[in-house]
Order: sequence, then structure tokens, then C-alpha cells
Amino acid sequence: MQIMYEYLKTAPFDLYELHLFRLVVEHRSFTKAAEAAGLTQSAITRQIQGMEHKLGVELLERTTRTVRPTAAGTFLNGEGVRLSRDVDVTLQRLREEYAGAKKQIRVGVSRTIGLAYLPGFFHASLKQLPQAACQVSHKPSEDILLALEANNLDIGVICRTRRLPKTLRVTHQFEDAFTLIAPVGAAEDFLAATKLNDAKRAGWMESQRWLMITKASQTGQQLHAWIHKQGWQLDLAMQLDNFDLIINLVSLGMGASFVPIRALALYHQKHGLQRIALPERFVRELMIVVRKNRKMPTHLQQFIEHILF
Repeated sequence: MQIMYEYLKTAPFDLYELHLFRLVVEHRSFTKAAEAAGLTQSAITRQIQGMEHKLGVELLERTTRTVRPTAAGTFLNGEGVRLSRDVDVTLQRLREEYAGAKKQIRVGVSRTIGLAYLPGFFHASLKQLPQAACQVSHKPSEDILLALEANNLDIGVICRTRRLPKTLRVTHQFEDAFTLIAPVGAAEDFLAATKLNDAKRAGWMESQRWLMITKASQTGQQLHAWIHKQGWQLDLAMQLDNFDLIINLVSLGMGASFVPIRALALYHQKHGLQRIALPERFVRELMIVVRKNRKMPTHLQQFIEHILF
């Protein structure tokens, strides 16, 4: 107890002071930060000066027009966002476990994962965990990883990435095979020759207009690398970040594409497009990612276990 008392006496700041510092950084002004906090400018200035004195570093650069964080201030602000979010989540977990609050599951699903996947992700859990509420966001994999690190998400479903932050871990992985789709007329041209050689196949591929998933995504980078490995030089008519949109555009005759087979489940009666079998398929790997070094609540564990891969 004595050790804790000494720490509290000498701690350079508390959560309230950290919040005031973040307000100053956010508003780039002591006056505006003071207004947001309901304090006088002199009061918030004293609080920040006290933090700097105890830490022994300057956190802010002050000019007559604005205030901006130093390198140390930028670091502290970034960590402060994470710490504040950790406190928020801890309080939410406390209310869920001991005060009867509705349990929350915050899931981020990569934009390159189509709508047809979602029933497999959520259906069983909605049935088995009626007491839990899901908050679902649809964003790029990189943003999901950042949100997991910041404790703004509990679970991420993304395409395999080469570098996973050290604060995160993978709970499950599963393969996701792709197929070639084209408008019916173009597909018939391809299928007319039942024994296409490599040269003729490449010629057909290079004569098409291609609607491709964006190279900015993990899936896009891996798919384009696979296409390059096949030796094809494809005419990219359009790059998009959503396979559902791509499938609909192909059905309208706007081009050909490679899409996940599973994504076609919602379009099994879609007129205007046809699947084309190739000797070799592109396969990506999807991952379930969570934070490390924390005891996962039971309802989050159950949610992951109920995901149908």
C-alpha cells in the first residue's frame, strides 16, 4: 500500500490531466481547449505546465497564433488515445459482467470481403448470443488493424497480411478460392474452344476489359502478383474496392473479373455472367485477428467459435 501511495504522490499526471492535454492538441489552442473542458485558460495552462515540469520534457510548442505538440507531445497524445480507449472498454466490460449491461461485440470486416460471407460470420452468434449486440464496420484491412490496436474493435476479419502488429494475434485462418467470371457472350467465346492452349487462353485474357479489386488492398496486391506470375498482361478498365459491385458490373457486360467463389452465393441466379474454370485458381487466406495480452470475454470467444469458415 505504501508503494502505491508513493506512486500516486509522484505520478506526473492522471487521466483527467491527460484528457486536458489531448484537448489542447486537438484544438491547437489553450483557449478553445479550456472552453471545451469548462475551465479558464489559465487553469488549463497550469495543468499542462505541471505535466511538463513533472515529466521533464516539453509537450507543446507555443506561438502567438497556435499550439502544436512536440515529438514527445505527439507520442504522449497517441498513447493517450489508446489509454483512454482502454479505460472506456474496461468500464464497458465492468458494466457488462457485473451491472447487467448489454454485451457489445465490435467487429471490423475488410471491404474486400463480400456480403455473402456475413451470414456465416454472424448468423449463429445472433441465434446463440441474443444478449449481445454487434457493431459492424466495413473498412480496409489496414484501418481494421489500427482500430484493433487502438481498442476501437474487438475482432477483425481481414485478408492475410505480411506484417501483423506485435500487439495482435490470429485466432483462425481459412482459404478463400477465386474464380474467373465474364459476361455470357465473352464466356461462350472462351468456352467455344474446349482445348485452349496457353497462347489462345492468354490472347482471350488480354482481349478483355478487366474490373479488378484495387491494388491498394491486400487482396488486390496478392491477386495482381498472381496474375503477373501467370504471364498475363490485362487491360484494367476499372479498379474497385468491393467485390459485390464488381459482380454486378460484370453481369451488366462491362468486363471480366476474378472474384471469390463464395461471393457469388448471393448471385446464383444472376443473369448475364458466367463462371469460367481455369487450370489454376487464385486462393487468398482470410484471418480472424484480435488483440494480444488480454483475457478475452466469454461472449467474444463464443462469437469467434460460431463463425462458419
